[in-house]
Amino acid sequence: MSPVLFVSLLLLVAPCRGDAGYDMDEFLKREYSLTKPYQGVGSSSSSHWDLMGTAMITPEHVRLTPDLQSRLGAVWSRIPCFLRDWEMKVQFKIHGQGKKNLNGDGMALWLTKERMQNGPVFGNMNRFTGLGIFVDTYPNEDKNEVHPSCYSPGSQRVFPYISAMVANGSQLYDHDHDGRPTELGGCTALVRNVNHDTFLLIRYMQNRLTVMMDIDGKQDWRECLDVPGVRLPKGYYFGASSATGDLSDNHDLISLRLYQLTVHRTPEEEERDLEEITLPSVDNMPLWNAVEKQDGMSGVTLFFTILFSIIGIFVLVVVAVVLYGRWKEKSRKRFY
Repeated sequence: MSPVLFVSLLLLVAPCRGDAGYDMDEFLKREYSLTKPYQGVGSSSSSHWDLMGTAMITPEHVRLTPDLQSRLGAVWSRIPCFLRDWEMKVQFKIHGQGKKNLNGDGMALWLTKERMQNGPVFGNMNRFTGLGIFVDTYPNEDKNEVHPSCYSPGSQRVFPYISAMVANGSQLYDHDHDGRPTELGGCTALVRNVNHDTFLLIRYMQNRLTVMMDIDGKQDWRECLDVPGVRLPKGYYFGASSATGDLSDNHDLISLRLYQLTVHRTPEEEERDLEEITLPSVDNMPLWNAVEKQDGMSGVTLFFTILFSIIGIFVLVVVAVVLYGRWKEKSRKRFY
């Protein structure tokens, strides 16, 4: 056997060294992966993935939305994920005819309790339960007043922008402010209308969420965000979705490969990580108190609310006057 072949075999079977210094092995999980020729996608009973909305299969990609206005599409895994540690590598392409900031809206990758639900968050429902990774291509906040919880000096963003959010079913994604109130972290990612492949890597290992990107055509991973203390329950579903509004783009999912990570833990880490997680959460981040955009009252509802409030106050004043008059009369009789 030649030395080159021997070294290659060693690299294939050797365990990987994680970015945080953990020893780990990775194994491709085909039941959670989506690759050409996309035979596991569709409506047949043997399919592992379902299409929704405008999503369609071509020989080269799964197109979530075409470069047309008001489209919504998604692809969702049928099989819930019970892996403790995993890594997802996604190849995607966002392109269209619109000029800069005249395109939208972006795409999202999901691991959530719910699946196959239409909604305003890049084609998925709001108040979701789980993890969302967003590739946002349109700056809505530039058109709106900056939310007080979003502002900080030097907080100007450059789009497209990748961000992450963990929700427990009670938080709203604030579309008007590009999700800033509930964002875990993010980075600029110039992924639109480029002539090379673009990739995302999402790693969930030992309750730590890391998102990396390879978007420059140099086969070089760069960190976008790294958040410790992220706690995600098992049994949730992977998905990818996209939406267009008045502006549009082609949003293509080329491949999604999920790897199981086998991390070597100490007995103390093993015992701690086996604790059951029932709701998504992030350590030291009050998800329950996240700023939410409340639904406003309609004009009719507001009118009747004010009307009944005035009537209620009037009734209380009348009752108070009557009771005071009776008390005063009884007091006068005591002295005569």
